[in-house]
Amino acid sequence: MRRRGSPGKAALAAVLLLAACRPGKPPAPDVVARIGETEVHYSEFEGYLSRTGGESENVLASDVLSQLFDQFLDEELLVRRAADRGLVKESLVGKDAGPGARRRAIDELLRADVKAQPSDPEIAAYYVAHREEFSRPERVRLRQILTEDRATAEKALRELSAGADFGRLADKLSRDPGAKSGGYQGELSRQDLPPAFADLIFALQPGQVSRLVPADYGFHIFQVVSRAPAEVVPLETARPEIAEHLREQKADQVLAELVQDARRRYNVQLYERNLPFEYKGSYGHAPKTS
Repeated sequence: MRRRGSPGKAALAAVLLLAACRPGKPPAPDVVARIGETEVHYSEFEGYLSRTGGESENVLASDVLSQLFDQFLDEELLVRRAADRGLVKESLVGKDAGPGARRRAIDELLRADVKAQPSDPEIAAYYVAHREEFSRPERVRLRQILTEDRATAEKALRELSAGADFGRLADKLSRDPGAKSGGYQGELSRQDLPPAFADLIFALQPGQVSRLVPADYGFHIFQVVSRAPAEVVPLETARPEIAEHLREQKADQVLAELVQDARRRYNVQLYERNLPFEYKGSYGHAPKTS
């Protein structure tokens, strides 16, 4: 028979269950996550923001901050994974490691897993499947003089008619950002030009100077330096570009796989209530520690 005042088995079980469910010590207000036993402080994320974009969290929307915070945590996990695999020193794990060293840790992971260079058949297959990417329209290499007033533009036309060098005159009279390089604008297709200028410019022959062309912001004078016909870049010319693209594509794929593997390996607890923005990321919700 049970003695009066002593707890029964059911009551004892209830006490033990209550003790087991009692939460641990709440995190400090500046702790926003925990990776295993390592605390992650909000100041570390602020440093990450300043290194990657220079924008303050006060001017970024919550969804953008959430995406950047996920990237920050992913980087933390990748550095830890690189250390666990012996690719970098253990000292790189933690807030004291510099951003350059942490970037090198992630590069070591990629170097270890992205081993094969694109093969010739892979490059050729990409070229055939994306042939339109290597089609080049007709282009012109173009220079211009841009003046604020008509009088200066007409003076420039008179000097050009008298044999003045276009580049030197652009350096002297033009207010275009490219004036110091002789007014050079680069190699441009029709699609690269404002429609109001394209027909006039593509009607010019190499070395020929246009008439004065008024615009809302000033007056243009154009000169076509040379022309390049429409063409399809041959495979041999495109090979280095394709190889680099395929390497980057493979690295992106491997990086995504490494992130998913690291997320599975390491226990990440997120303390959303300590974040000064509404978290909308992919790390889920923090465990309740009230």
